[in-house]
Amino acid sequence: MTTAGRARALVAPTSPRNTELGLLGLVALVTVAAYILATLGRAASIPANIIPFLAFLLTLLLVAHVATRRLAPNATPVILPLAAFLNGIGYVFITRLDSHLAGLQATWTAIGVAGYVLTLAFIRRVQVLERYRYMIATAGVLLLLMPLAPGVGERINGARLWVRLGPLSFQPVELAKIGLAVFFASYLVEKRELLANPTSRVGNVLLPDPRPFGPLLLMWGLSMLVMTAEKDVGFSLLIFVLFISMLWISTGRATYLLVSVGLFGLGAAVMSVLLSQVHERITVWLNPWPYASGIGYQAIQALYAMGSGGVAGTGLGLGRPTLIPVVASDYIFAGLGEELGLVGTTVIVAAFVLLVSSGLRTAVRARSDFAKLLTAGLTAVIGFQAFFIMAGVVRLLPVTGVTLPFVAYGGSSLVANYILLALMARVSDESVPAAH
Repeated sequence: MTTAGRARALVAPTSPRNTELGLLGLVALVTVAAYILATLGRAASIPANIIPFLAFLLTLLLVAHVATRRLAPNATPVILPLAAFLNGIGYVFITRLDSHLAGLQATWTAIGVAGYVLTLAFIRRVQVLERYRYMIATAGVLLLLMPLAPGVGERINGARLWVRLGPLSFQPVELAKIGLAVFFASYLVEKRELLANPTSRVGNVLLPDPRPFGPLLLMWGLSMLVMTAEKDVGFSLLIFVLFISMLWISTGRATYLLVSVGLFGLGAAVMSVLLSQVHERITVWLNPWPYASGIGYQAIQALYAMGSGGVAGTGLGLGRPTLIPVVASDYIFAGLGEELGLVGTTVIVAAFVLLVSSGLRTAVRARSDFAKLLTAGLTAVIGFQAFFIMAGVVRLLPVTGVTLPFVAYGGSSLVANYILLALMARVSDESVPAAH
């Protein structure tokens, strides 16, 4: 090899897949260490199943990595490791809480990884989704409204978000958000000129044609329907924010943001009067202390837990997170705050920030307007969902009831988010020009 050839070899960039493999190895190391610490804190002994646990974890990570290496070789190398890190920390904490839930979470994680692989295998070009936008939109709306169907819809904790088919219970709205993101991206790319350009004049001021506000009002009506019929604030807000964020990204017009905030605020105010569940959440958000033995108990216990964790936390397995009701799902961030402290929760927040920033970077580099907007929408789903639930736990916002992506217990959420992750990986892979 010549001197010039050796110099080129020395500066040759590292393969993104090798970087991903190294990061996944680090994730496996951190997860196994956390698993051992949690078991030591609870039982003062090394877990007997550490070898099967390690084998299961490495198998899942390798399956996802090999699928990415073969099917999306140019995808960004950080998205999968970040999701795996969040998933691993969440699983360790759920195992520390309830072994039965941990078994279910492990099964759903495996199904989620399978969904990731199948999505990469069947969707070789993300542009294909644009051709079937109306079919996908119909499926998304049907999934969103499926919990209202008699005989299959199921009410849990006051919200009608679940569907039960035999022994299987799931939240179809988790998949609906992906279908709606695909439709929004396709629709907004097609109608961007109409929505963005001012076409009406009032005096010397150009204003948008009022007709484009029709889709905004339609989505507002759909979100209010979900809130009213399914007694849920979280997903109705998430779907509406998804549409508004994609609308703003595609048009750049702040008018839509102002109108949408006003519309949702008005709707939430009306629903707080009509729906007791919405009223209770707002009441607890404003001041939970007068209701410490009732509706405010969970919020107060979460605050005590995070306060007792301090900066460094009590240590995995050494806290008392079970004092918080449904700590494995809605309030898992508070439980992690107790045992990992401010340092641990900051790491979790940083992982979400990196995941969102990576998604937005992928959106900027995408090669088509549809891919750009779709990736931005999918990134918004992850970012806003994480923000809503973490902000609810620390009482920055009312608790919405959505799950903390990849961390909290929930099979539907895990599967949907791994599919979402695969779509982001596909766009990222397509954004790199093919080598000639």
